[in-house]
Amino acid sequence: MDWNLKITDMSGETPEHSSVIVNFVSAVRHQLKNSSCHVFTDNVQYHFTDAEGNDKIIIPDASINCQMELRRGNTFINAPRFVMEVLSLSTENYDRTEKMDLYRQQEIEEYWIVDWRKRTVEIYELDYDNDEPKYYLWKTITEENKDELKLLHFPNIKITFDDLFDEIDY
Repeated sequence: MDWNLKITDMSGETPEHSSVIVNFVSAVRHQLKNSSCHVFTDNVQYHFTDAEGNDKIIIPDASINCQMELRRGNTFINAPRFVMEVLSLSTENYDRTEKMDLYRQQEIEEYWIVDWRKRTVEIYELDYDNDEPKYYLWKTITEENKDELKLLHFPNIKITFDDLFDEIDY
């Protein structure tokens, strides 16, 4: 079994990086209560097989999973429906390339890339081009259009731009 692990330097993540994750999970968690879906921080991992047949272990910053029975310890063997990555200097390239491609291959419906330094949220939606899954940038949310922030595939969940970036000093 080839795990083909990639070591990424996660040291020195900032409190602001963590705050965005906590803010998202805090805003969403109670809205999913009594549903089959759960929101998680970066304490769970997903076991995927990539297009080349390699086993991958991925730990998103935040995810929403609706198939709790497909879990072994803190590892899920299915894809979540939603993933959010908060950019850092050490992971930005990985989040925008390899990780995004793996999420696309797993057909994760919605992918957010959050840059707390620029206060932006890129919302990607999965669609298909000749039966091939592909991410399309639905919208980049900034201070100017912050009222348009929403989870596309969870329309009943509400989170505001200000809540997402709450308690982050610039």
